[in-house]
Amino acid sequence: MATKLKRSYQFAFRASSLIALFCTVIFVFKMYYDNQFNWPLLALTLLLIFVGSFLIIQIGIEKYIYRRIKQIYDDVSLLDSTSLATGPVTTDMKTLTEEIEKFAADKRIEIDTLKIREEYRKDFLGNVSHELKTPLFTVQGYIETLLDGAMDDKNVRKKYLQRANKGVERLIYIVKDLDLITKLEVGDLNLKHDDFDIVELIQSVFDLLEMKAAKKKITLAFDMDYREAIYVYGDRERIQQVLVNLLVNSIKYGFKNGTTEVSIENLIKNRVIIRVTDNGEGIDEQHLPRLFERFFRVDQSGNRNEGGSGLGLSIVKHIIEAHGEKIYVESVFGAGSEFSFTLKKVDEVVALKE
Repeated sequence: MATKLKRSYQFAFRASSLIALFCTVIFVFKMYYDNQFNWPLLALTLLLIFVGSFLIIQIGIEKYIYRRIKQIYDDVSLLDSTSLATGPVTTDMKTLTEEIEKFAADKRIEIDTLKIREEYRKDFLGNVSHELKTPLFTVQGYIETLLDGAMDDKNVRKKYLQRANKGVERLIYIVKDLDLITKLEVGDLNLKHDDFDIVELIQSVFDLLEMKAAKKKITLAFDMDYREAIYVYGDRERIQQVLVNLLVNSIKYGFKNGTTEVSIENLIKNRVIIRVTDNGEGIDEQHLPRLFERFFRVDQSGNRNEGGSGLGLSIVKHIIEAHGEKIYVESVFGAGSEFSFTLKKVDEVVALKE
């Protein structure tokens, strides 16, 4: 908004010039009619008219317009001290209108963002409340039953204590995930970057989840036989957590006798992309934009039979982004889903030397 010449001076100059030009025409006609031409007097008179007009117009603008416009700036600046107060106050109506409109547009965007955040906050608090109260009420119910006399029966006591313990474990699981995702969001979680073999890590996750997959008769496999190691750079423990979460989800929502396939492909010179593909239930397209939100579940019925904290995919996204990488999802409802993420690739020779 800074200009070499104040806009009000430009207006006064143009207005004074027009007045002087108008007076020139009148005086020339007058001298022509009287047949008396006095050019020095005419020039002096026009100069005085120009200077007088300029001063009157400028003082009028300063007194009656500039102060009022400045008051508008001051009033608006109370809402945001940086939006309009960073430059000189202008009295040019076009510039002022443009700035006020821009300010209003920015405020509308800010308000819309705040509304979205408020809705997200309400949704998040509602989800946290729902996720926590279920195991809490479960634990409370079993303990109250025991206190009411059920503890006298040894078999009932053991069974109820075991169930109460599962409820407590679920609470601890949710709280741990919340703590982890909070640290990831604020950048307070220190990642331990190192070179490791992603093929070996995926195989170890397959072995870890073998029994879980066997219960649903789901096969965990590579898309091909990877005979050579593929080294990547990242936090091995956190990437393992990513793979576990993605594979557990594929098992959880996969069909019996289904398959979950993992592939590793070269993306660009120093990047690989790891794809986790299943032929399970799939995800409706309308749910994909919210899939990585905390506590968001595709199944809105509130069914918690499959367990989990509802934070798995959100944690996956934050871990991958903390590595400076990207995560993608593609899905066809009823046909299956594919989650993929990128990692920095390391030359095998360099990795072995380190």
